[in-house]
Parts: sequence; structure tokens; C-alpha cells
Amino acid sequence: MKGLEEVKLIGTWLCPFGYRVIWALKLKGVEYGYVEEDLSNNSEMLLKYNPVHKEIPVLVHGGRAIAESTVILEYIEETWPNNPLLPINPFDKAQARAFVNVFHTVGEEQVKATKKAKEVLRVIEEGALGGENKFFNGSKIGLIDIVFGWLAGWLPIFEEVNGLKLLDHNSFPNIRV
Repeated sequence: MKGLEEVKLIGTWLCPFGYRVIWALKLKGVEYGYVEEDLSNNSEMLLKYNPVHKEIPVLVHGGRAIAESTVILEYIEETWPNNPLLPINPFDKAQARAFVNVFHTVGEEQVKATKKAKEVLRVIEEGALGGENKFFNGSKIGLIDIVFGWLAGWLPIFEEVNGLKLLDHNSFPNIRV
């Protein structure tokens, strides 16, 4: 049974994308081992499981590696179906994946990315987090919450380093970081 094989996560405490995987594994109740990677000196394990890109996070399940945080999240969702991270309804599921995809690809050029990020935040503000919703999928945490979860800790740093302001309470009162 593939769900019962050994699970390891290769990451580093600095990587917000690794936290996505950690949160998903914890929400699913999956036991896993964590391997802290030294990015200044790639380990044999990282070179073995992600030899081309040499990037983290990498999920190793039963000796087979999956890289790229959103791909890993999809794998976790399909491998451990308990406590679903995606809605059951196919349309809602497609919408959740679209939110994840749009936000995941915004980081190319700062001006375009800032404009696109604000457009995405506006859609999230007006649609997904409108009303009494605590999470994107209503009252239960899901895949979109996990993908956006890194914002709380890293967005203020990102804004300061890049000299821009994405979130302010007046423009996005339902989004809290």
C-alpha cells in the first residue's frame, strides 16, 4: 500500500514552500521524517532525489521523489484522501486549482507581478473570503489556504525588500497577515 510507505521531506526552515508541504502532511495526519537541507552544501540525499534542479522542497515517499511544492500538494491529496484539501465539487475544485496556479506564477517581473498579485488578491477578497468565510473553502482549511499560508510570515519582508505594498487593510479588509 503506497500510503503506508516511509515519507521524508527534504527542506529548510527558510523556505516558505516547504511549509506548504509540512502543513498538508500535518492536516492529513501523515507521519513523516524531516531532513533539514544546507543549501550552501547540497547533501547527497538532495542530489539523489532532485539531481537536475537541486531545489527544495522534495517529498520522498517509498524511495520515490516528488519535487515542486504545488505538485507535492497534489500528490499528497491523491495519496492520502482523508481530510481533503480540495473541495469535492468538480467546479469548486477547478476554481481552487486556478487560484493556486495564478498565484504560483506571479513572480516574474516586479511591475507585472505586483499588478497581477493585486488583481488576484482582489478576486480572493471579493470571492473566496467574502462574507463569514474563515478559509477559502468556507469553514474548513484547504489547498488554497496552504498555498497562501506563507503570506503571513513572508509578505511584510517581501514588501520591504522590494519596496512595494501589496496588502493594506483598506483595500483588502478580509485578508489578514
